[in-house]
Amino acid sequence: MLLLIVSLILSLSLICGLVRQFQMLQQNSYFPSRYLKWVYPSFMNELTFLCFGFCISSALYLAKKYYFCIALSVIVFLIRLILAVKTNKNSIKKLVYTARVKRLFAASVLILGILIALSQIFKDSMQGQIFYMIISLLCFISPLFVLIVWCVTYPLEKTVSNYYVNDAKKILKSRNDLTVIGITGSFGKTTTKFILNRILSEKFNTVCTPQSFNTPMGVVRTVRNDIKPNTQIFICEMGAKKKGDIKEICDIAHPDYGVITSVGAQHLDTFGSMENVFSTKFELADSVKQKGGITFISADSEEIYKRYDKCDNSLILFGKEENYRVENIKRNAFGSNFDLVLDGNKFSVTTKLLGLHSIYDILAGASIAYKLGVSSDDIKVAVSSLKPTEHRLELKSFNGGLLIDDAYNSNPVGCLEAVRTLGNFDGYKKTIITPGLIELGSKEYEANYNLGLEAAKYCDIIILVGKNRSVPMMDAINTTDFNKNNVFVVSSFKEAMAVYTPIADKNSVVLLENDLPDNYLN
Repeated sequence: MLLLIVSLILSLSLICGLVRQFQMLQQNSYFPSRYLKWVYPSFMNELTFLCFGFCISSALYLAKKYYFCIALSVIVFLIRLILAVKTNKNSIKKLVYTARVKRLFAASVLILGILIALSQIFKDSMQGQIFYMIISLLCFISPLFVLIVWCVTYPLEKTVSNYYVNDAKKILKSRNDLTVIGITGSFGKTTTKFILNRILSEKFNTVCTPQSFNTPMGVVRTVRNDIKPNTQIFICEMGAKKKGDIKEICDIAHPDYGVITSVGAQHLDTFGSMENVFSTKFELADSVKQKGGITFISADSEEIYKRYDKCDNSLILFGKEENYRVENIKRNAFGSNFDLVLDGNKFSVTTKLLGLHSIYDILAGASIAYKLGVSSDDIKVAVSSLKPTEHRLELKSFNGGLLIDDAYNSNPVGCLEAVRTLGNFDGYKKTIITPGLIELGSKEYEANYNLGLEAAKYCDIIILVGKNRSVPMMDAINTTDFNKNNVFVVSSFKEAMAVYTPIADKNSVVLLENDLPDNYLN
């Protein structure tokens, strides 16, 4: 009976611990390899403590000190319960209790229930002792349990996803009148998607993938939930972290048109090389070409311009001196006006969107919209009414002053442009709060170093988040004559805001540049 109590308490403690474990598994896209990269080194100190606890528990069990086992299991349960509450309260990106997460928890309870039942059935034999030791091991060494649960549920998850994918394919196949536009790129794709959707909505009934839904299942969910009989155009954002990811989405959506906003140093830790990034993004162009469609590609993206096939008639360049371009750009702290030149038709537009890259995102959306028959007058109206995409150079009020929210998924080009945008606020005290950039492989140090240099050039106050992550930026700042008394290194965004809030006033503007999920903060 005592061992049953210990098993139940340890199992409850594990369920509490799984809140954080599944949060990290979710933030790593349910890939065990990426999850394990978080476990080491981020979870190693806790894992060492848990391994020590398992050894003590085993020793107490073998010595038949069962009451001490109960006491130890209660302590572990209370610690994990407190950590679970703390994690839920302080996490930047909390665990989302999706259907998959609920299935993971259900499988966890089922596995533990079976093991506890077996330990009781065979409690008077060696098998019972083995089952108890397995329960104890899995409850203490939670990453091992997470991997087991992932393996157990994988066949079910594959079956569920295949059902939904096939259902979405049937819906799209039945809609020969539906035009599908795919959008991809190392950066700029989400903003371009919303811009294109706004412009096209002047003439068509449109649906686009919401927020940053750019995975196969995100696309599938949009198709199944949002496409109606009167939908004329479906705009589909396509994300990728490895070769074949874009093709997988194209095999579902079969786009008629495409937009490739950029190719750059993003997710190099999973792509491995710029060549892999380029070929993956152009999986969209390959799919569109097979349907006889056209893909618009950015001439201002150096990696695209030097690699694309100049003889491919299915590709249309926008930017630089091409037939689709911008001219006479005039910018200020609160927006810009410029001329759009779309296949010989030149007209002026005004936007409240901040940043030079927003202008080129507008060009991308306007180019394909014009190709699809949207008039210049409708484009003018749509562009003038554009609002910032959430967390992308979004201008807000804060403490009587201003806040530029550019917290979503920064990149080496966009972050520098965001700092330059901050520099346009003449007469304001300018502050940046940033943890730097991630997932850039061997280029990560250089990118963060460049961000540090740009921050030192345009900012009055610099607040860096993460003592380890801030090293490249500090190295750059130390090469300048920036006042080191105005540089702060903190451990979290909560601490950063505690530093900034007392000095914020009506003459202050702060840039929040990149807000990393919990698995990257250190």
